[in-house]
Amino acid sequence: MTDNFYITTPIYYVNDRPHIGHAYTTILADVLARYHRLINVPTWFLTGTDEHGQKVQRAAEAAGMTPQQQADETVVRFKALWEKLEITNDDFIRTTEPRHQKVVQDILQDLFDRDEIYRADFEGWYCVTCERFYTEKDLVDGNCPEPGCGRPVDKITEPNYFFRMSKYQQWLIDYIEANPTFIQPDFRRNETLGFLRKELNDLCISRPKSRMAWGIELPFDADFVTYVWFDALVNYISAPGYLQDDARFRSHWPATCHLIGKDILTTHTVYWPTMLKAMDVPMPKTIFAHGWWLVGRDKMSKTAGNVVNPMAFADQYGVDAFRYFLMTEMSLGQDASFTEEAFIRRYNTDLANDLGNMLSRVTKLIGSYFDRKIPTPLEAGEAGERLRETTLRAAEELVASVERMRPDQGLNGLAAVVREANRYMELRQPWTLAKAEETRAEAGTVLYYAAEALRIISGMLYPVMPGKMSALREALGLPAGDPDFADLHEWGLLKPGTEIQKMKILFPRIQTKEPKVDAPASPREEKPMPESKESPVGVAQIEYTDFAKVALQTARILEAEKIEGADKLLRLQIDLGEEQRQIVAGIALSYTPEALIGKTIVVVSNLKPARIRKVDSNGMLLAAKSGDQLRLITVDGELPAGSSVG
Repeated sequence: MTDNFYITTPIYYVNDRPHIGHAYTTILADVLARYHRLINVPTWFLTGTDEHGQKVQRAAEAAGMTPQQQADETVVRFKALWEKLEITNDDFIRTTEPRHQKVVQDILQDLFDRDEIYRADFEGWYCVTCERFYTEKDLVDGNCPEPGCGRPVDKITEPNYFFRMSKYQQWLIDYIEANPTFIQPDFRRNETLGFLRKELNDLCISRPKSRMAWGIELPFDADFVTYVWFDALVNYISAPGYLQDDARFRSHWPATCHLIGKDILTTHTVYWPTMLKAMDVPMPKTIFAHGWWLVGRDKMSKTAGNVVNPMAFADQYGVDAFRYFLMTEMSLGQDASFTEEAFIRRYNTDLANDLGNMLSRVTKLIGSYFDRKIPTPLEAGEAGERLRETTLRAAEELVASVERMRPDQGLNGLAAVVREANRYMELRQPWTLAKAEETRAEAGTVLYYAAEALRIISGMLYPVMPGKMSALREALGLPAGDPDFADLHEWGLLKPGTEIQKMKILFPRIQTKEPKVDAPASPREEKPMPESKESPVGVAQIEYTDFAKVALQTARILEAEKIEGADKLLRLQIDLGEEQRQIVAGIALSYTPEALIGKTIVVVSNLKPARIRKVDSNGMLLAAKSGDQLRLITVDGELPAGSSVG
C-alpha cells in the first residue's frame, strides 16, 4: 500500500439529477478510501460538482433561472445522495467557489505570461453536450465523434485563446510508455496512445461571453470565460491547496487515483497531463477509467428512458445492499448490466440466503444451547481447519484485490467463504450435536468457528456495507465502531463467553412476484388424480429414449421454509447454475428448513410447472424412501449447481 492515498471522482455536472453512473463512481471511491483508512493509510477523498459551461447555462435557461440558481438547486441533490449512500468524502468542491476560481485564474495568468496561451481565430465544429471543438476530419458521419454521444455539432468561427497542447505530444507519449500504470486498464492506455499517434491540436481554452457568458472570466481578457474542461480539471489541485497552502498541497499531491468514466478518457489522459506539465506540477499516479452501466446492451440515458435513480433504489432495497451490488457486479474497466432482476438475484443469494441465514443460524443455536454466550472451541478437525484457512486466505486476497483495483474479485471471494462456512455447518450439523450432552462441546466448536469466520468476513465487508456489518458485529458481541484491520488477519480473537445480541433478520429476502403458470391438471395439483383400479405387475420397462426425456441436474438449496397449513411440504429456492427456481417438496417430516440450506441435491429440471397448495413449483427433487425414512439424493463430492446427472 502507498504512504498516502488521495482519491478523486470526476466533478459532476449540475445540469440534471444524479444517476447510477454518478453513484457507482462515488461509492467505489468511498469503498477504496474506507479500506485505506482501515489499514491506517493517510487518506483524502475528494468529490464535487462542475458548475460552469454551456450545458449548465442551457439547463438554467430551460428552467427559467440563473445558472447560479440552477447550480445551487442541483448541488443539493448530489449532497443529499452522498449522505444517503454514506459517502465519506473529506472535501466537496464546487467550481463556483472563490477558492477554486482564484486558482484557475492564477494558473491562466501564469501560462499566458509564459506564452503557453495565445490568441487566434478559430473555425471548427462544436458539440454542446461534450463542450468540445472538433475538426472536420474528427467527425463521424458529420456528428460528434465521442463514444456514447454522436450528436449533431455546430460550425463556429470566432477568435479564442489556445493552450499550446501540441508541443507536449511527444513528451506525453514517452511518459505514458515509461509509466505503464499511469492509465488503467491497459486497453485504455492503448486507446490514449492511439489517439496521440495522430496530430494533436492546440486546445481552445476560452469561450467569448457574447456566445456563452457562464464561466470563470479570463484574467487577461474580460470578454472571454474559461473553457469548462480547463476550469473543471483544476479542481483536483485547487481543493488540496495548490497556490494557496503549499504544505497542505504537498501532503496530498500527487493524487493516487483519478477515478473516471471511460467517456472522459481523453480529457483526463491528454488535456490534464499536458496542463500539469506546462504548470510544472507532478503527474497523478493513476487515472483509472471504469466502464458504463448498461440496461441489457444499451447505455443508460435520459433519451432512452432507462436511467436508474439511485436514491429511489437505495430507499426501496437498502443502501448497503445497493452498495454491495454495484461493487460486486462490475469488473473495473468493463461495462456491466444493471437490472432489478440481477440485483434481487444477487441480494437473495449472497446476502439473504448465504450471509444473513448463516448469522441467523449461528446466533439462534448459540442462544438455544449456550445461553447466548460464545462457546469455547476444542480441536476443530479437518473441516474446521479448512474453513480457517479459506477465511484467512480470502482476507489477504481482498487486500490484494483492492491494491490492483479489482475489489469485485475480493468481494466475490468473501462470498465464497460464506458458502464454505454454510457447507461446514451442513457437514458438522451442530443443531444435532448440541442435542446430546456428550457432543455439545463439539457443537460449540463448530459454532465458534462459524462465528469467527463471520467476525472476519464482517470486518472485511465493512467498507462496502458499513451499516449492516456494524449490526452483524454487534450481534456477535463485538465493540461498535470501525474494526481493527490487523485483527481481521488473525484467527481465534472472538472471546469465548462473549454475550451475543438478539437482532432482526439482517437481510430479509426480497419476495418476487411469482409468475402465473398455465399448467394442465396433474397429480401434483391440490386435487389428486383418482388412482387406477388396475395395478401393473412388477416394474414397467421403458425405452432409453423415454428416460432421455428426463433432465436431471444438480441444484443447491438457497432457502427453505414451511408452507402454512401443510405439515409435509417445504417451499425451496434452488440454484441451478444459470437460474434460480422455486420447488415444493414433501420432505418436512424428515428435514428441518435450516438443515437444508447449502445442500446440493438432484432435481428433475424439465418437469412441467405445477401448483401445490397454491404455491408454484417448477421442478422436483429426488429422494430415496424406505418405510418412514426419507433421504435426499445428493452427489459424491463438489460439483457446481446445474451439472447434468445421468
